[in-house]
Amino acid sequence: MDNHLTALLHESFQIGNVAVRNRVLAAPLSGVSDLPFRQRTWAAGAGIVVSEMIASREFCSESDESTRRALSHDAGPAMLQLAGFEAHWMGEAAKIAESNGAEIIDINMGCPARKVTGKASGSALMRDLDHAMTLVNATVDAVQVPVTLKMRLGWDDETINAPELARRAVDAGVQMITVHGRTRCQFYDGVADWRAVAAVRDVVDVPLVVNGDIDDLSSAIAACEQSGADAVMIGRAGQGAPWKAGDIANASAGLPQFTQAPSFDVADYVISHYQAMLEHYGEHVGTRHARKHLGWYIDGLLPKTQSITELRTEIMRSHLPEKVIPLLRDVFNSVDLEKSEAA
Repeated sequence: MDNHLTALLHESFQIGNVAVRNRVLAAPLSGVSDLPFRQRTWAAGAGIVVSEMIASREFCSESDESTRRALSHDAGPAMLQLAGFEAHWMGEAAKIAESNGAEIIDINMGCPARKVTGKASGSALMRDLDHAMTLVNATVDAVQVPVTLKMRLGWDDETINAPELARRAVDAGVQMITVHGRTRCQFYDGVADWRAVAAVRDVVDVPLVVNGDIDDLSSAIAACEQSGADAVMIGRAGQGAPWKAGDIANASAGLPQFTQAPSFDVADYVISHYQAMLEHYGEHVGTRHARKHLGWYIDGLLPKTQSITELRTEIMRSHLPEKVIPLLRDVFNSVDLEKSEAA
């Protein structure tokens, strides 16, 4: 294991004028990284947490309440990700975000979801770099805060153009580049190609972040070594484990993992997250949003026994917090977690 890279992951760095406390960042995850999730990810020690992707045009036309919810941030530096396909709306949305406290604006050119690429947003922008740059220029010109850019390697294997897009974006004023080591057409199939990200390192001198298939300290170090990146970004590995980015950062400094604290109780933690979502969204909407998180916690932390599967089904079907909370205690107290992890 590379001792230099291990130590590097726990060092601070700058995104423009914004200090980031370490180099293990938490990715923007659509429908996942809302305020309750970000708060827990930040508390566990992530270097920075990014809002879930926000559609720029819709963001500009939403009510004040929706804007407030999207911009709610008490989890470290406020970094908000915008998506869109029209330069005007990207610029306007960036202005609104900045005026409401956003400290960093991230541009999404990496999302592979069909509902996003079907609207010529996300990674679809990598099919037309001239158009993509109109969005970058509009966003950079609209705000004083740092602007960053997240992308994939390209649309498909025939169009690996991340280095060109990154170079042009940095020339336009973008102050950090994040690259997921897959093309859009791969979605999440196969394995992330961290070595391919090195071609971006060759053409930019701003911080470079590598993303894709990083789920522990070993993979974080390997990703940095192969890509030449300055930092890593944790995405799907954090689903059902908001502490994942923080654990990697702490492990790089030889510090205990978040879940190893004597006071940590997994049932209390999951219930607290559930209750925070109900408060954030309201009971009706919060119950629906919480289901995937509860499922990830159960699937990631517990064995798949018949009794646990039955409790999981009850939890997923229930709309009543007064029923869900006791069921969560039952399911997480039904086994010895330490033995489960060792199995």
